[in-house]
Amino acid sequence: MNLRNIDRPGAQQSAAKDDTPTYTISDLAREFGVTTRTIRFYEDKGLIHPGRIGLKRIYKQRDWVRLRLVLRGKRLGFSLDEIAGIIDMYDAEPGEIGQLEYMLRRLTQQRRILLQQKQDLEQTLTELNQIETQCRRQLSDMQDAT
Repeated sequence: MNLRNIDRPGAQQSAAKDDTPTYTISDLAREFGVTTRTIRFYEDKGLIHPGRIGLKRIYKQRDWVRLRLVLRGKRLGFSLDEIAGIIDMYDAEPGEIGQLEYMLRRLTQQRRILLQQKQDLEQTLTELNQIETQCRRQLSDMQDAT
């Protein structure tokens, strides 16, 4: 989950001298297909840190990247605490190398969990199919008997 800057052509240019792109909460919600409430929740959890102009939240490129990483982490099945830890590793020792090594370990663990869940689901579906076949057969036999 790398935090390298990524150009976002649709971003607004900041009024500050650095000309970095900025986003409103509505921009982020629309771009990522989430609600503004979701974004505020991640803000409350300390995963993103918008600036403010009065009551208006102003999100920078870093917030865009962090939100993207949070949403990707959720899709992969990581908890918010795990996601925060992974993202925060980027800025702390051992830095990006440690972040990537940790990610590789967690991806291996998560893959193992998901494969087990897949196997469990396949077994459950097989059992459902068997029971359905049995029920249909019994129903047919009962209807034929009448």
